[in-house]
Amino acid sequence: MSSSTLPSSDSPTIAFIGGGNMASAIAGGLLSHGLTPRQLLVVEPFAATREALKAGHGIDALPAADERLAAASLVIWAVKPQVFAEATQPVAPFTRQALHLSVAAGIPTDAIARWLGTERIVRAMPNTPALVGLGMTGLFARAGAQADDRRQVERVLAGTGQTLWVTEETQLDAVTALSGSGPAYVFYFLEAMAQAGQDMGLPAEQALQLALGTFVGAATLAQRSPEAPATLRERVTSKGGTTFAALESLRGSQVAEHFITAMKAAQARSAELGAEFGR
Repeated sequence: MSSSTLPSSDSPTIAFIGGGNMASAIAGGLLSHGLTPRQLLVVEPFAATREALKAGHGIDALPAADERLAAASLVIWAVKPQVFAEATQPVAPFTRQALHLSVAAGIPTDAIARWLGTERIVRAMPNTPALVGLGMTGLFARAGAQADDRRQVERVLAGTGQTLWVTEETQLDAVTALSGSGPAYVFYFLEAMAQAGQDMGLPAEQALQLALGTFVGAATLAQRSPEAPATLRERVTSKGGTTFAALESLRGSQVAEHFITAMKAAQARSAELGAEFGR
C-alpha cells in the first residue's frame, strides 16, 4: 500500500470500534504506510487499552462514541461477538454513510446490516500473525459494498499480511477453522515437538529453537515451491527411514483424521456463534 492510496487529510478518516490486539495491528500497519495518529479515531471503553494505544501508536482513544465518528469514511469493528449488537447502538447514528469492516468472529452481515442500517459491509476473518504483519485474512463483501470499497479494505489490511476473498459468507466459517484458529494448532504442535525434544535429551531452549526453525523453514519452502505439500513430504520420506517411522506412527494413530475432525468442530462453533450473537 503506497502513501498515494491513503487520505492526505489530518482529520479522522478511519474509526475503530474496539482497540484491542487486532485493532492495534491494523492501526500499526496504517501508521507505517503514512497515516498519522490524528487520522485514526478509536472508541475503547477500557482505560488500560486506551493507554496502550497511546503508548504504542500515539493514538488518543475515546471512552465512548460521539459525533466525531461522522467524519469517518471507514469504520472497523474490532469488538467481541457478544457485545457487537450493544456496541452498534451509540455508533450507528453517526456512521450510516461509512463503509463498515467487521473483524468480529462469527457475526453475520445480515445482523450487522440490521444493527447499523447500511449495506456497505465487509466481513473479515483475520488471524493473530497480523500482529507481526504476516496474517492471513479471509474477506466477504456484502452486495452493497462496491469494487472501490473492496479495494479500500485491501489497502487498509495490506500492512497485516495477505488477504483472500470468498464468494459465500458461510465459507468464512471454514476460514475461521483453517486460518483464524490455525495459529493455535501450530502453537500446539510446536509445544509437542519441543516437549519431545526435551524427552529425547535436548535442553528446552534448543528443543524450542529446533521446532521453531523447522516450522518456519518448512512453511517457507511450501510457500515458495510449485509442488504440493504431499510431494514435498514424499521427498523427505525414505521408506524404512526415520521420517517414515514417524509418519507411520502418526498414521497408525489417525492423527490426520482427528485433526480434520477438530477443524470441523471449529467450523461448527463459528456457525453457532453467528446464530447465537447475530440475532
